[in-house]
Amino acid sequence: MTRNSRPNIVLLMADDLGVGDLCCYGNNTVSTPNIDRLASEGVRLTQHLAAASTCTPSRAAFLTGRYPIRLGMASPYNLNRDFPWLGGSGGLPTNETTFAKLLQHRGYRTGLIGKWHLGLNCGSRDDHCYHPLNHGFDYFYGMPFGLLSDCQASKTPELHRWLRIKLWISTAVIALVPLLLLIPKFARWFSVPWKVIVILALLALLFFISWYSSYGFARRWNCILMRNHDIIQQPMNEDRVASLMLKEALTFIDRYKREPFLLFFSFLHVHTPLVTKEKFVGHSKYGLYGDNVEEMDWMVGKILQALDQEGLANRTLVYFTSDNGARLESQDGAAQLGGWNGIYKGGKGMGGWDGGIRVPGILRWPTVLEPGLVVDEPTSLMDIYPTLSYIGGGILPQDRVIDGRNLIPLLEGRTSHSDHEFLFHYCGVYLHTVRWHQKDCATVWKVHYVTPKFSPEGSGACYGSGRCPCSGDVTYHDPPLLFDISKDPAEARPLNPDNEALFDSVIKKIEAAVKEHRRTLEPVPRQFSVFNTIWKPWLQPCCGTFPFCGCDKEHDVLPTAA
Repeated sequence: MTRNSRPNIVLLMADDLGVGDLCCYGNNTVSTPNIDRLASEGVRLTQHLAAASTCTPSRAAFLTGRYPIRLGMASPYNLNRDFPWLGGSGGLPTNETTFAKLLQHRGYRTGLIGKWHLGLNCGSRDDHCYHPLNHGFDYFYGMPFGLLSDCQASKTPELHRWLRIKLWISTAVIALVPLLLLIPKFARWFSVPWKVIVILALLALLFFISWYSSYGFARRWNCILMRNHDIIQQPMNEDRVASLMLKEALTFIDRYKREPFLLFFSFLHVHTPLVTKEKFVGHSKYGLYGDNVEEMDWMVGKILQALDQEGLANRTLVYFTSDNGARLESQDGAAQLGGWNGIYKGGKGMGGWDGGIRVPGILRWPTVLEPGLVVDEPTSLMDIYPTLSYIGGGILPQDRVIDGRNLIPLLEGRTSHSDHEFLFHYCGVYLHTVRWHQKDCATVWKVHYVTPKFSPEGSGACYGSGRCPCSGDVTYHDPPLLFDISKDPAEARPLNPDNEALFDSVIKKIEAAVKEHRRTLEPVPRQFSVFNTIWKPWLQPCCGTFPFCGCDKEHDVLPTAA
């Protein structure tokens, strides 16, 4: 096998996995032998960075090689930073070209198994304009949304939890008004017309219906399973979905083993509610979260085993990563339901701290990539786009800015320096942090213009609100916080003009880079606008007659490719 041959490509992406959750990244208490095997047989990236610290914008950047803000996939709001509804009208713009589409044009058979969470419909319930099949995938099996605690009826709702509590309280207060008016009427203190009481009662009912019609049925509306364009479970049977997805992935490999294929396996692990097979429950030292990590590793092993059995291992590039860091605020009482981000500060939802954006990055391509190689240079999930284009013989779009860089020279050891000089770390539409990798040395500077306010203070996360905001109740730094993360990767020792002679020149250099970067941004439709992110009944995918949606066709439909 040579670098000029077109390999099969298997992309494995976890959901909310912390970089500190794997043995090959320093965790010696969780068992991840299959992912560790990938690392020992391939190249491990230690400064691999997501383009956003939340799922939807990170995945959009991964698929397109472009910053989310260029795609309109960055939110100006703190409430909706991922798409909240499958029945919304936002999504990955149809004029964007994913790596799946590039490789599809080069003769690859392309499949996505698992989580999508990049929109579904634009104007009608079945137009599927943002569907994976409209973005270069020949086959899709999985959740067009993503796994939430709402998907399990017994769990505490996750979607807009605090807003829902306020809506329940507001409903109770509004409903009390007509009830209280009955007291003076029946006590004959003064006369209240029945018409007024009835109107107020109807207003209370309408208010309740207006929000409960969406939030009250979040499991049915968001948690569905699809094969291509067909809904096969609504709501999804969460206990079986991991087994079904693994079976589909193995079937896809078997079906296309004689031609080049791209398989993107997008895990529902390790997002809450941490649905885990019984044989893995109690398996780890870290409760249900650790059990879920070890089940995911077992699934990785099954996919690698299939490649070995079919004699495909030497002809297949395998890549493993996570869409963002672990969510530290995910808890159930005293039990931790989120992962660990190692020595790195912060976590999911925190724009610039490395705990939210530094993710595993492992690539194995036997006979091409040196086994056991470790790359400490800054790399990005966006780099996978030009890398796959290069090895698959695709042509990068020339009419747009591609922010990713081809990793092959770095992975092959032909260069020791990353092509990324500056990386810009956004929280929604707000630029929080910039990383500068000096061209002439190994120094990596990091400037924070904005950081979240942890609650309680000093806790390392936003436990009070459940997720750190991007704007508003944040800390603005003037002058900016500066770290040399090549010496201080934990970002524990901020620099200043007194202890760093280069402080002013570094700040000026980065500010000039920010100005140049902003000149390359063009206005695009905002996919997270208020209109796009509200639930729309006419866009809600439905198996059956709306609003009585529901079906389970899994036993009746045989897996077929498009």
